Amino acid sequence: MKICYLASADSIHTIKWAKYFYDRKHRISMISLHPFSYPGMDDVESYVFKPFPYQLRPLTTPFNQLYNLARIRSLIGRIRPDIIHVQSFTHYAWLGYLSGFHPLVITAWGSDILTRPRESRSYKAQVRLAIRKADLLTCDADHIIQPMVDLGARPEKIRIIFFGVDTRKFHPEAKDDRLAEELGFSGRPLIISLRGLSQIYDVESLVRAAPVVLKSCPSARFIIAGEGPLKTKLQELASSLGAAEAVRFIGNIPNDRLPRYLASSEIYVSTSLSDAGLSASTAEAMACARPVVITDFGDNRKWVEDGVSGCLVPLSDPGTLAARIIDLLGHPERRESFGKLARQVIMEKNDLYREMGKVETLYQQLIEKRG
Repeated sequence: MKICYLASADSIHTIKWAKYFYDRKHRISMISLHPFSYPGMDDVESYVFKPFPYQLRPLTTPFNQLYNLARIRSLIGRIRPDIIHVQSFTHYAWLGYLSGFHPLVITAWGSDILTRPRESRSYKAQVRLAIRKADLLTCDADHIIQPMVDLGARPEKIRIIFFGVDTRKFHPEAKDDRLAEELGFSGRPLIISLRGLSQIYDVESLVRAAPVVLKSCPSARFIIAGEGPLKTKLQELASSLGAAEAVRFIGNIPNDRLPRYLASSEIYVSTSLSDAGLSASTAEAMACARPVVITDFGDNRKWVEDGVSGCLVPLSDPGTLAARIIDLLGHPERRESFGKLARQVIMEKNDLYREMGKVETLYQQLIEKRG
């Protein structure tokens, strides 16, 4: 098959899907607002889409839409794919609609369906048009299905496909005792967060929980990865709470180094206020057999059984969060038990190769159906 992705080329979600099918010897092309570059995939056809400069005309003007229409159809005509797959109902879904191409697959990522349509009427209208144009819609959580139906999707066109974890890459054997030493935390139990530093991920709750944890477990250390607009504010908060020495903000971690960080930490924490399905970083931590402490939101309860394979905590509740972390730090046997069960859940329900195998079958069925 010749598969064309209309997607953010710098997103690890896009890269994972593209690499799976590339390794399966399918021909991959990428149309993105960003250049595509990934080791071992140098011969992927990559095109940077340049929409009409928004500084000159509003995005909704007919002139701009005609420009986008001509540009995207020219690129599709040059690529001549068998199928187009759009990742996320953002600008890319609108380009998929303008392309007029079939078969067209669109995957929802979460807030693109759950929140953004409520924030903008024009965005909602574009999502409705893209949904009606699509031959297949996918999402990774049951609670996204009804919002898509409310936006005009036919239920029979929707499939649940999890983003999947490469369990060969994310595994407990990736543990590296030198990591704590490199961070200046040698011999310390590590608690790690990989969520972005923006309001939706509520990392502030973890920062506020840190001094409470340190009172009971002075040796604990917190690794906060990721970037975002709240980074400076969160650093200042950690300092004001007297936890600056124990809380390290390390920025984004390259994906190839994530298994080492996750497997070398005692506990993974996600304080997110909203997710589509199980977040990728939570699933990766579980695959590394790490006990997870995550917010009780969305589909998280379907993946983590509280007190059995991990811990669920209320939203924006630093006190309960701290208590769960303290309990796990004090019971290594519980951490081990939770971690083993968590990895088993991912291997059985969210393995990358199994999920992408489902997608490959769906691609083939759509192509055959369209002739």
